[in-house]
Order: sequence, then C-alpha cells, then structure tokens
Amino acid sequence: MKRIYLDYAATTPMDKKVVEAMKPYFSDVFGNAGSLHSFGQEASAAVFKARRKIADILGVHYSTIIFTGSATEANNLALQGCLLQAIGTRQKAIAKTNVVVSAIEHESVMDTAKNLDAELRVVPVFKNGQVDLKKLEKAIDKNTVLVSIIYANNEIGAVQDIRKIADMIARFRSNRSNGINEIIVDGKTNTSSTTRTTFTTRPWPLFHTDAVQAFQYLDCKPEELGVDLMTLSAHKIYGPKGIGLLYVRNKRNNRSSGINENASTDTAFTSPTPLLHPLIYGGGQENGLRSGTENVASIIGFARAIEIADKEREKETKRICDLRDWFLKELVKIFPSASLNGQKRWRLPNNISLNLKGISNEEAMTFLDLNGVALSAGSACSARSLEPSKTLLAIGLSEKEARSSLRITLGRQTKKEELKQALKVFKAMKKALI
Repeated sequence: MKRIYLDYAATTPMDKKVVEAMKPYFSDVFGNAGSLHSFGQEASAAVFKARRKIADILGVHYSTIIFTGSATEANNLALQGCLLQAIGTRQKAIAKTNVVVSAIEHESVMDTAKNLDAELRVVPVFKNGQVDLKKLEKAIDKNTVLVSIIYANNEIGAVQDIRKIADMIARFRSNRSNGINEIIVDGKTNTSSTTRTTFTTRPWPLFHTDAVQAFQYLDCKPEELGVDLMTLSAHKIYGPKGIGLLYVRNKRNNRSSGINENASTDTAFTSPTPLLHPLIYGGGQENGLRSGTENVASIIGFARAIEIADKEREKETKRICDLRDWFLKELVKIFPSASLNGQKRWRLPNNISLNLKGISNEEAMTFLDLNGVALSAGSACSARSLEPSKTLLAIGLSEKEARSSLRITLGRQTKKEELKQALKVFKAMKKALI
C-alpha cells in the first residue's frame, strides 16, 4: 500500500538539496564556531555566510537574524524577551503592562502569553479567520508592550493583513501625546511634555508575527510587512527540524512605517534601546540574545531551504493552489454537506480545513491512516489533546463541528495521481463510517 502524506503543515520532508548542503558539517567541517583556531573559524564563516544569505532574502541586515532551537523558542524569546525588556526600562508610574494577541495564535504564542506577568488581551476573529481590526485597535493602549498576530494560521490557513496592522501600530506608537512612548532626556526619564532637549522614544508596543506557515507561499520581508519581530522555522519549508530564527529589528534597520516616509517623528525606529531581554545566558552567541553553541549543520540547511523556497515560491504557489481547488471540489462531491472552515480568499494555497458534518475526525483519521492516507485534525502540537481545536471554536464552530473537522495540507511532493488515490480512500471511509 502506497502511503500518501497530506500533513505538510505539521512538517515537511527535507529537500535533497538541503541534505547535500548540510552533509559536510556533520563530519568534515565539525569545528565549534566559537573557537579561534582554523577549525572554528571555518565553521564560523559558514554560519556567517548562511546568516547573510537569509538576511539578503528577507531584505534585512544580517545582525537582525537570531538563530534558535525552534520556532517555539523564537516565539518565547519574542514574547518573554519583550516583556522583560519593557518592564525593566519603562517608567515606574506606568500601570501594569499588557500583551495583545489574536484568538487563533499557535500554542507557542498563546500559552507563552498566558504565562507572562502581564495582562493578556485576546482579540477575536471573524468566521473567515480574519482578526477584527476595530477590536484590535481598541485593545492597544499606552501600557501595551507587544502585539503578536500570526501571519498565516496553521490550522485553517487564514492569512492576516500584517502590513495594515503594522501601520495601525505605527500610528499609535508615533503619537507621543498618547503616552505610549517614554521621553528619555540625557539617559534619564522625563515626563515633561514641554522639554525641548534632544530625546528618543521607546519602541513599545512592538509588533511580532509568527510567519512559520507563511514563508513557503507568501512574501515575508520584515521591512515591507512593517514588523519588529518575526518567527520562521526550517522544518516547515523542507529544512531540518530543531532550528528556527527570530528576526529582531535593530538600529541598522530603519524601516519606513508607511505613515511617515522620513521617520522624523517615529524615532522608535532608530532607538538605541535593545528590543529584547535574553532568556538563555552563556557564551553570548546570537548578539547576546541566545547563548549556546551554534547548530552549524542545521543553520546551513535552514539557509538552503529558505533559498529554495524563495526561488520556487511563485511557481509552486500556483501549482498547489490549482491542486487544492481541484481536490476540494472532488471531496465535496463525496461529502455534499461538507463545508470549508474559513474562506478561500486570504488563505494559504495548500490548506483545506474541512468540516465533515457529523463524522468524528478521530474515527476518520484512524480509518484514513490505516488505509495509507496521513492527515490531521489541526495543529500537530496539540494533536494528542482531547479538547476541540481552539482555532475552530474561535471562528464560531461548535464543539461538535470542531470534532468533525479535518486539516488537509498539500506540499511539494503532492501529485494529482496520489490525490486521486486518496479520494478512493475517502469514498471507502464514507461507506464505513456513515
């Protein structure tokens, strides 16, 4: 029985070109990148080259790329690091801080946010998975230190208008009269609104996006998106597991907000204040934000995977989108009462989140897997949870409907012939379960 993999949102197989790029760094180029001798410098040079390659593709300075052990760690660094930095540098008179996230964030953002020493404000989404921008704007106030909105949801594939959200935050942040930015005079806090001394403003609230699912199909240039922090993961784009990165805007990257082209009043973008506080201490690697010996082979693989994904994005996006639309149409012929969770517009090309109306997704996944078709009900990180998907509940589905939904995600290896075979298994499943 040929096995058919339809769970590319959970993970992807490593591209052979990525494997080949990594091979020398397991045995031949094995030095510690922190060592001063030739073995170490060879490894260090390879890491620098990979970092610069990624930065060039993202259109940013290489110093903004911070490698981590996973996207989960990167999200933790973004949220925890931001809060620790903010509460250590904000005016004492400012009330308790808050963090704003959407209702459909990945667990690594949502669970981290819930455990921060800050008020958590969760912004609802519409039935199509789009964040309610009016409620998002109302949720942000002078005590907000971070807004984190997922670029493309991992369960229903809903894509957010990150640039529009960034502009909203930029307008709020650049308005000094609302008290969001402290005025620092000669290195000291000064609350006087009449001072004429040279000053800079704090960058709060920062804007973070988890772009893990987005990079394969969407442009993810931080400067164009207008984000301060952005998370990526290698194993979602045919790279190795165990390596992620966090883009951290710094003074070398003076982005234009789209509101003020000269950035003359948005001095947060040139503030010398570090945006994040480190969570892991040690040898000071990754600009002091993430200590630990560099995972050289995986960093090389990550850079190669990003290079390939960026090069093939346009062609692969069209191919996958055509396949998805054809497959969805055929599935609905088998299950006429089935419905798509979310909408086609503003959706990842490879995602089909399908409500099968009354068929238990647990029974469906078991039948499909036993017959060679692998897919999921939602996020791989919560696959063993007995609770219904929080994302599906957030877009208005009942618990029963959430428990009847399957997530099908296509990828580079997906071909029409294997989808035809999968349709036969779906037909057999319908006969067996209904």
